[in-house]
Order: sequence, then structure tokens, then C-alpha cells
Amino acid sequence: MNGTIPRWRESGEGPAGTEGGTARRGVVLLHGLCGDGALWAPTLPALRGFRALAWDMPGYGGSAPAGPAGEPLLGEAGVPALAAALARLLDAAGLEAADLVGHSIGGMVAQEFAATWPERVRSLVLYASPPAFGGRSPAFREAFLAARLAPLEAGLGMAGVAAALLPGLLGEAPHPAALAAALASMAAIPEAGYRAALAALVDFDRRADLGRIAVPTLVVFGEADPMAPFPVMHGMAGAIPDARLGIIANAGHLAHLERPTEFNAVLREFLVAQGEA
Repeated sequence: MNGTIPRWRESGEGPAGTEGGTARRGVVLLHGLCGDGALWAPTLPALRGFRALAWDMPGYGGSAPAGPAGEPLLGEAGVPALAAALARLLDAAGLEAADLVGHSIGGMVAQEFAATWPERVRSLVLYASPPAFGGRSPAFREAFLAARLAPLEAGLGMAGVAAALLPGLLGEAPHPAALAAALASMAAIPEAGYRAALAALVDFDRRADLGRIAVPTLVVFGEADPMAPFPVMHGMAGAIPDARLGIIANAGHLAHLERPTEFNAVLREFLVAQGEA
């Protein structure tokens, strides 16, 4: 899992994160629930010739869990507030538009951003990121949150959450460093940030907007991903005009860690096809 990029600190204009490359074309990497922007390190080889910015989602890594005026990112403010934080990041980076690569909840932020600021999106990569939370009933939501939060309520901390969740998200014969990297990254997430992200996730639903996405889009996921199953992701790709579909064989929910060579090839081919960096 080689590859590091310099960190930048949070400012009033945007959240914290990491950056590499000096090209004019920006590719913004939006991580999932399981770790901060540093987990994109294996993806960097695919981004040679681009300016790569990997944020720490508000509440993760070096980013505060609230907006610039202290607005909470819980409840109804969730994903829209995260999309607004992404807008501030682009402003601070001097990017009028960017290619957005979003994993899991990061892809939900990308979908929200594309629906709100479509003129600022050059292309979309929606990676293991369904268009809505998996269950709409209050009972499903409560059961999901209870299961995800049980290790915290038992006093096991984020390391306990990571140990209970991550092994079941991986596919067959992942890269030897994948699980260790994911466990370490998730264990370091601030508990408040994780709770806020879960609260945002369970209210998300942008299914009605898929047909209005008007930029080149890649829908990519692991063949064995229990969180983004084939029927859901295939249907999502079919609902987005001219979307491409990428499937990473034998991978689970963390395909970019489990199968970095295969994931990088699919990602770079798509980004290069959109024109010069």
C-alpha cells in the first residue's frame, strides 16, 4: 500500500485532506465510512498527470465535524451539508469544476453535489455507492444503526467497530495489506464523526435524480460487495444516461485496497477517456 501525498490543514474555506500533482485538472477523491483520505494511497498511481485531492470528510481525519458556522452535520443536514463542504473545498483549491471519485458515502456526497452544482462536475465515478440507503422503513434504519453502533455502545471504541465490520466487507484473496490498512484507518476515525456519517447515510435518497446526471459517469463496484450488490449497481448504471459499468472481479466493498491494480486500470481508463488532464 505505497503512495503518500502531502496533507493540507483545514481552513475556514474547506476541510482538511491530502493533495498530489500540479496539473490543472483536479480529481477529488471522496472516501467511505471506513477511513479518511489517506486510504486512497493505492489509487494514486492511476492519477499521474492529474491534480489529486483526497478530502477528509467533515468529522474524519483533520476535518471538524461541523460547517464553518458550527452547523451540525447530523440528521436532516447530513449529506447536503457534506456536499456544501465539498463546494468549499473546490473553492479553496481554485477549481471551478472537478472529476469526482466517490466511494460508498463519498459517492453519495458526489451524487448530492452533482444534483446541486452540476456545472461544477466534469465527470463522476460512483464507486460501491448506491443511489439510496438500503432500507426505507424505520425498523430497518433502527436495526442498521444498532448493529453499526453496537461496538461503541459496548465500550469497544472504533477499533471494535472496525474489527466487527471490515472482515465481512472483503472479497476473495484480497491484497495482503488491505485489511490491515483498513483496520488501522477505521480505528483512528473520531467516534463523533462516524456517528454523524451514519446519521447522514440513512437519510440519503437520490434515485429520482439519476436520469438527470449529464456528465460522463462510471459506476464501479466489487463483484462480491455485500453493501453494493450487482442488481442495485447494474440498475443504477442503467438509469444514468450513457453510464459505464465497471466490475472488479472477486473484490468486496474495498476494491481499491483489495485489488488496486485492477481498480486503478478501470479508473484511469475512464478518466483519460474524458480528455486531456
